[in-house]
This record gives sequence, C-alpha cells and structure tokens, in this order.
Amino acid sequence: MADRICLNARSYHGSGAIENIVPELQDAGAKKVFVCSDSVLVKTGVTGKVTALLDEAKIDYVIYDKIKPNPTIQNVQEGVQAFKDGNCDYIVTIGGGSSQDTAKAIGIIINNPEFEDVRSLEGVAPTKKHAVPTIAVATTAGTAAEVTINYVITDVEKKRKFVCVDTHDIPMIAIIDPDLMMSMPTALTASTGMDALTHAIEGYTTRAAWEMTDMFHLEAIKLISQNLRAACKNDPEGKKGMALGQYIAGMGFSNVGLGIDHAMAHTLSAYYDIPHGVACAMFLPITLEFNADASGERYREIARAMGVKGVDDMSQEEYRKAAIDAVKQLSKDVGIPEKDERIQASDLDALATDALNDACYPGNPKEATHEEVVELFRKLIP
Repeated sequence: MADRICLNARSYHGSGAIENIVPELQDAGAKKVFVCSDSVLVKTGVTGKVTALLDEAKIDYVIYDKIKPNPTIQNVQEGVQAFKDGNCDYIVTIGGGSSQDTAKAIGIIINNPEFEDVRSLEGVAPTKKHAVPTIAVATTAGTAAEVTINYVITDVEKKRKFVCVDTHDIPMIAIIDPDLMMSMPTALTASTGMDALTHAIEGYTTRAAWEMTDMFHLEAIKLISQNLRAACKNDPEGKKGMALGQYIAGMGFSNVGLGIDHAMAHTLSAYYDIPHGVACAMFLPITLEFNADASGERYREIARAMGVKGVDDMSQEEYRKAAIDAVKQLSKDVGIPEKDERIQASDLDALATDALNDACYPGNPKEATHEEVVELFRKLIP
C-alpha cells in the first residue's frame, strides 16, 4: 500500500503573506467571498486586516463570525445557510482551528448537501466533491488546520467531539503570516503551541509514520522547542518560528494521524470545554510515559530535537525520561497547568469510552484497555 501526502495547492509564508489573498481570488474569478472568522478577531481588527484588502480590490464579501471556540453542529449549519443567503462562491477563513474547522465543514456541505446533518461527516466520509475553494488564513500558531485534511466538530447534545477526515476539505491556499499572530494573548500562544508540539510528537510516534513525515515532525519539534517560549513573550522571531513549526507539523500528522493524546483531549474538551491545546498539553507527558515501551528508539530523536544534549550516550530508559522531562519543562515554562479541578471522577468511565471511540485513537502505537484509559484520565484530577 502506497503512502499518501496531501497538501495545499499553494501556501504563502512570512510577513506580508496576506498580500497574496487578492491576486489568488482574482485569478480564481471569485464573485462573492464568504469570510469565516470569529467575533473576537473581528472586534480586535485582525479580520479587518484581510477585509481591508478585499475592500480596496472591490471584492464583494459577507462575514460570518458566530463561531465558538469549540465549533458546534449548529455553528456549521448556520454557516451553511449564511453562505447560501449571501450567494457566495468562495471562502476565506481567518482564525485558528475553530474558524478553519467550521469553514471546512461548511465548504464540504455546500458541495455535498447530502451531509447537511453534519454528524454523517464523522470519520472518513464518502464525499464526492471537493469543498468550496478556500483560502485559509492562520492567526494562531498551533492547529495547522490550514494544511490538514482533518476538522473537529462538537456535538453539544451528545457531549462529544467528532473528527472528520477528508482529502476533499483541504484549503486550496494557505496563508501563514506571523504578523497576524502578534496580538495573540500569551495563554492562547502557549496552548496552541503545545497543541502543535503534540501534533508533531504524536505524528512521529503514530503507527502510520514513515520517512517523509518523520522529516516533517522532527523539524517541527525542533522549531517549536526553540521558539515557543519566545513566542509567549511576543517576540517576533519566536512568532515566526512557531508559525512555520506548526505548519510543518500539520504537513506530517494530517497524512499519518495522531494517537491517544488527541483522543482523550477531544473528550475532555467536549465534557468540560477545556481549551483543546491545554488538554493536549496536560496529557502529553502522561501519554508519552504510557507509550514509551512501544516506541522503540524514537524518544531519543524527540529528546534530540528538543535540544537535550548527550542523548547518544544515554541508555534507552535515560533518553525516554529525558524526552518526557523536556516536554514537562516546556509545558511548565509556558504556563500550562498539570491538572484541572473540573474533571470529575464520576465521569471517568464515560470519558474513557468516548476516547477509545475517537477517530484519533487507532493511530496510537500501543493498545490501551478501558481501565488503563480511566487511569490516564485520573492523573489529571487534583
């Protein structure tokens, strides 16, 4: 079976990358653009940096900004209706994972209306047509949703998140402009950055990992380890490094999958509305410890990429511990909590069941029993 790599048709990186949006829209013959963003980015003027370019070029557009941090089925369905009401033919999505995921679902449903219930998109849905052409403009350095074939939607009624995987949803164009990330609050920079590190580490250790994705993931781990602390201090070079690192991580994990960390993080966010990146970061050292005996020599390379010295002189036990300790230290340095008081012992059984049914779990390098997953969740209770 051949390994597959699915990436954007084009991507633009660096300061001023947003200047490429208008030429791309003009080349595509876009008549009316559906701008998908969130209300905070609209209020803070980040979205306006893009719409100002559309105004100057006299490109017609409508804005949809009713997106929650963990986008819901209702968000998607309202967005689909807004797209139709606006007679739009192109999407420009501006934001982090929430905006990007919502836009992906909207774009897919517009061209594949048989999936308008949204729930039927879970897993690998048999869509027939590519989503509405989309330019994805990243404003956070973490989710890499602008380059992935994945998106996550929250089912509020059933208290769960579900993962959708579809090569038809990948944005045609990705814009990674670190200038748009300078206004990100420190806590958001930290949580999205640790999400990116989790993408890189899980992608490197997942069952489907291979040489090309290993290359992406190790470079991503290196860039994130070198730049996240500085990015949290709003250092421009740190932001630039994180913007690139998170995108490279997305190039990898989108094509090989993730593991138990993301499966549990999705569940935790669905139950308690804990930010996704925070949930991933709290679980990362825990899941690294769990998976250590099923990962061969890969933790040595993780430790090396994170800047640990002398790994070649370490025993397997030593370099595995060094990799985990480096993750713990980075997480601590950027202010990620180790536990969360919202997690209830009475929910552990249901949390474990949902995590084991999450689409990310099968990629984990090691099988887990229900009881083991319960105990992994329990480690987050103060």
